[in-house]
Amino acid sequence: MHCRTFLVRLAASALLTALSPWVMAQTPWPDRPIRVVLPFPPGGPSDIVMRLAAEKMQGALKQSIVIDNRAGAGGNLGSAEVARAAPDGYTWLWGTDTLVTVNPHVYKNPGFKVDDLLPVTIGTQFNQTLVCNPAFGVKTLTELVAKARSGKYAYASGGAGVPGHLSMELLQSMAGFEMVHVPYKGPAPAMQDVLGNQVPCGLLAGPTVLPQVRAGKLVAIAVSGSTRSPALPDVPTLAEAGVPGYRADFALVMFAPRATPEAIVARFRQAFIDALKAPDVQAKLEAGDQSVVGSTPAQAAAQLAADAKKWGEVARRISLGLD
Repeated sequence: MHCRTFLVRLAASALLTALSPWVMAQTPWPDRPIRVVLPFPPGGPSDIVMRLAAEKMQGALKQSIVIDNRAGAGGNLGSAEVARAAPDGYTWLWGTDTLVTVNPHVYKNPGFKVDDLLPVTIGTQFNQTLVCNPAFGVKTLTELVAKARSGKYAYASGGAGVPGHLSMELLQSMAGFEMVHVPYKGPAPAMQDVLGNQVPCGLLAGPTVLPQVRAGKLVAIAVSGSTRSPALPDVPTLAEAGVPGYRADFALVMFAPRATPEAIVARFRQAFIDALKAPDVQAKLEAGDQSVVGSTPAQAAAQLAADAKKWGEVARRISLGLD
């Protein structure tokens, strides 16, 4: 009797497993709030962009977009949570490309596998901006390098292994100087300590520091990307400032758990891109050093693979490793 009951339960379980994709396909999506996990604290680039887009997405999808900041371990904690989430279209990950292009190279155990995340779209691209407190007394990269070589000074980043840290380590190795790294839990708290002159300089996300640069509270030395920022046209790239060949471009990317249905991915992606390309949102993003991209999943996957190779080589060259 017990054996017969067990077989009945086993058959029922197998039937439910077989029917679950069909049941999901018949259920209208979305029929409840959608959660977007941001693996960094509020105030950084991913947070700024997502909050601008969320209101318009809610109108298009007829559901609330819940922004959930899950900071820690260079973005690994939030990434791992999404990688383990049910692929039902109700959990998404929005963060820097370094989550999959850098972290797997520098963390011994990031807590997730890159293959467990599906690239949905590259939403925007942005620079890192090298800034210093005016009291530090430098206005050019040449002056900064000379001062750094003359004493022991520190720089702030948004965390170990994040874009600002990686970009600064690359810069130091190419320009031949050294500063002590002070990591923070995101670019916003790092900026606050540079503003307060607890740490004299930082290589931080452009969208985060731009208002302080415009207000004269921080001095912009250079930007990390291959081209100047349209929001800071008078600020040179690091290559122009004296380090030929230097380039560190970064992007914000939307991910989903790997097995999320294609139709749901397509609808969510379109709502997100439409929100980013709305004239008022796009104007705010461009003013904050964000360029809208809106790639396809295939284009995103190809770019991330190429960047993972590049940053993996950089991480090995500068022996960047984290526990």
